[in-house]
Amino acid sequence: MGEVVNLRMARKRKARQDREATAEQNRITHGLTRAERDLAQKTRKLDATRLDRHRRDTPEDGQS
Repeated sequence: MGEVVNLRMARKRKARQDREATAEQNRITHGLTRAERDLAQKTRKLDATRLDRHRRDTPEDGQS
């Protein structure tokens, strides 16, 4: 005779596997590697620095 299977536990196990498969697909589709995240952060910082360097100075009293 076969092994007794608790259906509640089997459903939970299947749901867990389905969620993990979906999460893995999302990581592949939307995820970035560590190197890509670091590069993007450095690029944003460099762009902000360049923008600040090209900003015109305005008088401190607020007059043009």
